[in-house]
Amino acid sequence: MVTTRRNLLAGLAALAALPAVARAAPYPRGQFARAIVIDGLGGIDDPDGKPGEYRLSPRSRQQIRDSGITAWNITIGEVGNEPTNWEATLSNIGVYGRLVDANPDALVLARTAADIRAAKAAGKAALVFGTQDTAMVGTNLDRLDVLQGLGVRIVQLTYNLRNLSGDGSLEPGNAGLSRLGRATIEHVEANRQLLDLSHGGQRTIAEAIAAAKRPMTISHTGCRSLHDNPRNVWDAELKAMADKGGVVGLYWMPFLVPNSRPSAADLVRHMRHAVDVCGEDHVGIGTDGMLGKTIIDDKARAAQKKFFDDRQARGIAAPGEGADIFNIVADLDGPDRFLRLADALAADGWPAARIDKVLGGNVLRLYGEVWGG
Repeated sequence: MVTTRRNLLAGLAALAALPAVARAAPYPRGQFARAIVIDGLGGIDDPDGKPGEYRLSPRSRQQIRDSGITAWNITIGEVGNEPTNWEATLSNIGVYGRLVDANPDALVLARTAADIRAAKAAGKAALVFGTQDTAMVGTNLDRLDVLQGLGVRIVQLTYNLRNLSGDGSLEPGNAGLSRLGRATIEHVEANRQLLDLSHGGQRTIAEAIAAAKRPMTISHTGCRSLHDNPRNVWDAELKAMADKGGVVGLYWMPFLVPNSRPSAADLVRHMRHAVDVCGEDHVGIGTDGMLGKTIIDDKARAAQKKFFDDRQARGIAAPGEGADIFNIVADLDGPDRFLRLADALAADGWPAARIDKVLGGNVLRLYGEVWGG
């Protein structure tokens, strides 16, 4: 998903608390407080924010503190082949830059892994700029240099449809990586930007992994062997990515299960399978969601319908999306979602050291290897 979907839910307040996941063996609270926790694809919202204001409200600040999350990969720019997407991307970078500038006591822009560690030590949250497409770059690969200079550290090769670099996950032809796509990967790696293969078609992902010289990520996906949805990734590609040092992030999206309404248990099942395939050093989290709780009321239903109708009209809606389907794991929804997931993993028998890795340790290691610091 992309920023536009997240904006639809911005400003919604909390649902009544839902039942928590099993807590038979809770994850140590002190350990969670010390951990570096990274959402490999997500976002922060301000339920009390007003248009044109960049200073975070007290409630938003409290949500960030309560979450325990150290860093988010924030999507900048739009997806798809519209001719205005380059300008939209630059504008979006400006918006997030002003957000960081207006909240120096709460937010930092991370350009290195050291910036994320420093944010943790200072009690701040780090934003990482990333794209979810290279359509805005096209054949002008020098634009990747511009993005790198503006702080963009993650570059996703494709969205759901075909662009000049390769086929996305919804393309029936599954044509794979283009010659330009190979050149794009070379340029991304030369810039020490992290290559993200989320939303790619099966051949695009496989061929990009083979072409890459550095570790990469699939920042937000699920395990296709557990549920055959084109937004999920097959085991062969997951293992190939891990064998090159990469990290897969499991998302909290409808695509985890056939009924499009996943539970915490479903997410844990996908995470367990990913660890079995990739190893515990190559699995993380990319929620593809916002921080606050989701109020499912008439306003939210209308916004979701409008959002889905737009995606469907543009041809980018994946199987499992719907006008009445919210992109949440209901029993983990809310600012403390990562702590509740840690409890669920502990109850599933995961050792604390492994939980630390998937909460953010693996992603931080990957960031450091690719970006430096």
